[in-house]
Amino acid sequence: MWAFCMVLVMALCHLQGGQGEALKDIGVNWGAMASTPLYPPVVVDLLKENGISRIKLFDADPWTVGAFSGSDIEVMVGIPNEMLKKLSKDKDNAEHWVKHNVSKQVDGGVNIRYISVGNEPFLKSYNDSFVGITLPAMKNVQRAINKAGLGDKIKVTSALNADVYESATDKPSDGTFRKDIYDIMKQIVSFLDENKSPFLVNIYPFLSLYQNEDFPKDYAFFDGNAKGTDDKNVHYTNMFDANLDTLIWSLKKAGHPNVSIVIGEVGWPTDGDKNANEENAKRFYRGFLKRMASKKGTPLHPKSMITYLFSLTDENQKSIAPGDFERHWGIFTYDGKPKFSIDFSGKGQDKMPIAAKGVVYQEKKWCVLKQVNNNNKQAVGEALTYACSMGDCTSLGFARSCANLNLAGNVSYAFNQYFQINDQSVEACDFNGLAEIVPNDPSKGSCHFPIALMSSANIVKAMHHVKGYLIAFTLIFTFFL
Repeated sequence: MWAFCMVLVMALCHLQGGQGEALKDIGVNWGAMASTPLYPPVVVDLLKENGISRIKLFDADPWTVGAFSGSDIEVMVGIPNEMLKKLSKDKDNAEHWVKHNVSKQVDGGVNIRYISVGNEPFLKSYNDSFVGITLPAMKNVQRAINKAGLGDKIKVTSALNADVYESATDKPSDGTFRKDIYDIMKQIVSFLDENKSPFLVNIYPFLSLYQNEDFPKDYAFFDGNAKGTDDKNVHYTNMFDANLDTLIWSLKKAGHPNVSIVIGEVGWPTDGDKNANEENAKRFYRGFLKRMASKKGTPLHPKSMITYLFSLTDENQKSIAPGDFERHWGIFTYDGKPKFSIDFSGKGQDKMPIAAKGVVYQEKKWCVLKQVNNNNKQAVGEALTYACSMGDCTSLGFARSCANLNLAGNVSYAFNQYFQINDQSVEACDFNGLAEIVPNDPSKGSCHFPIALMSSANIVKAMHHVKGYLIAFTLIFTFFL
């Protein structure tokens, strides 16, 4: 009943907008790899309230994309790697995809600007699985876009990781596209140049710090504290500038120096690693956004560029193969609450962003380790291992948000994560009699025990009920008048 009332409030309340404007070239990524993603209309309002006018999505889910209809928010739609083979083989497949996922949405009022064909398809971990099919898929989709009469407005690109180019000396001027993919990269760059499409690149200073213990930490930020590096009379004070100019040199050497550049992903995680915390995230965004606001660009790219911050919210079902931090890139928590102060305008006047409104939670109850009958350390250990393997324990451990929990606290955290991910099912809070459901929030300090959100499907059902009640109320009211 409580959840139903919350839906009613969401349906009736008028959301207040306009709390300042973000830089016009700044957008955000929003991924849906979460057990209960935010309701899309809530995300639309969250962006509006914080003055953000661009969004980058990782697929073309019609329910999600359609939520941006009439919002004036510019949308980049993604095509997952799993679809590349199908789209590369047959022009008809591309035309069918464009008809149902682009033309239909544009006709419905969605402001689609870019299509990203594939997501980092040339990562070495993919073992060349997508090397031969990415460009053909891009060509077929662009051809279908043109055939639909949308070629002047909507451009096709592909989100590429910064590892598609490299420098043997770490100097930007020695940069070139990777040897193993050089030929295909040259063809892709030629395609982008011909179609006036941007080179979409993901750059992560955090990953350089994470992957190399000897990496100078200050070089990952923008406050000028790093020793820096020199290259051809140019002094670099941060890794981002050096990385982007390595791309500039790579484009020049490939014969296409005038291809525009869009930053597809850049950001800093807040948990899951000793360097992933809110303090470092705030430092990174403060410096980065001030740099973007100055419109100085990099030494070789002295102008502003469209940039998508990564990311809007945490995603508790992302792969943690790269590291536990992968589930904690959000500027907002899973339920749309801001984590740290930030100024999206780049003026350096940091303040807490406006939180999401109309978020509907499931019941206020948590699953924890029973305070009795938990002396069987082997059973408890096995239950902890199982809960973590099926849930999300990336906040547990040294220098993380839940580092101060004792063993019982760790077990309770793991139990609750599994319980919430499984929609608070009673069966998900058993663990052979070791667990119990409690009504009191067990959160402690910086360690937050989450409550699952109501799924979008259930919200829609509840909204239909609300609509029915409103119609009935109106009829009754009219009758008595």
